[in-house]
Amino acid sequence: MQKRELGQSGLIVSALGFGCMGLNFGYGTALPRAEAVALIRAAYERGVTFFDTAEVYGPYTNEELVGEALEPVRDEVVIATKFGFNIIEGQMAGLNSRPAQIRAVCDASLKRLRTSHIDLFYQHRVDPEVPIEDVAGAVQDLIREGKVKHFGLSEPSAATVRRAHAVQKVSALQNEYSLWTRGPETNGIMAACAELGIGLVPYSPLGKGFLTGAMTKETTLPDNDFRRALPRFTAQAMDANQALVELLGTIGARHNATPAQVALAWLLAQNPWIAPIPGTTKLHRLEENLGAAALALTLADLADIEQAAANINIEGERYPAHLLAMVGR
Repeated sequence: MQKRELGQSGLIVSALGFGCMGLNFGYGTALPRAEAVALIRAAYERGVTFFDTAEVYGPYTNEELVGEALEPVRDEVVIATKFGFNIIEGQMAGLNSRPAQIRAVCDASLKRLRTSHIDLFYQHRVDPEVPIEDVAGAVQDLIREGKVKHFGLSEPSAATVRRAHAVQKVSALQNEYSLWTRGPETNGIMAACAELGIGLVPYSPLGKGFLTGAMTKETTLPDNDFRRALPRFTAQAMDANQALVELLGTIGARHNATPAQVALAWLLAQNPWIAPIPGTTKLHRLEENLGAAALALTLADLADIEQAAANINIEGERYPAHLLAMVGR
């Protein structure tokens, strides 16, 4: 597995990371814990050194399984986790990025992750009630104490990134980015990363599973799958958006590659400081995803993708209104 530096942070990660959320949160039935731990270890054995979790996944249980899985190889991997949601009686109850809360989350996450430090600590969503300078200062204190190594933000505005970076160097931004969610290209995030030497970590790089080609308008999602609430996962939208999957398949046929591999290889080709974090609950999908690191799309491939994608109108917002209101602040 190739390695990449996230911006100019000095933080070196595998070109493809592993998004651990879906192992036991958000996507229907959770994997049994032993199977989830085994899959994380399988990713490590195949060269993945970058693992993403958050306290709110579960809540708490995702961090616990990541901690168990990676404890034997802790010094050889990069673990990213997040703060910023208020959790009351096991439920998300708004945002909370007050400095005292950040410190409390850090200490609790350290215990669940079975580690002395968090490699990359993201603010999960910008809290409009707490100045970003105070957030950056709180993380800076944790960095000085050795509890955190790097500071990150998830789904901020470019202006917020600059304000935070002026207090404490931001090493990475985690934003949704894929061929069907290209906001970072137009909202200033990509430009801020290039200007300030910040890495970009695309989450949902496979469109929450849609870009794999495994979903159609007939797909029925479990009642507890959060995609049921997303506008892009209505039957109508999934039918309309198949054109993008067909494009990926066309390019993949040139290289004996799958749509998922083309989607990930396209992201890797955008900039050398991008490290996507696809997730899965299946070993064969993990191996398929990791195959994307060896897929070198040609300039002609990339040009064909851009030309064709420009004529495809993606139907449906990526989030419902109340979740869209939490991004880009």
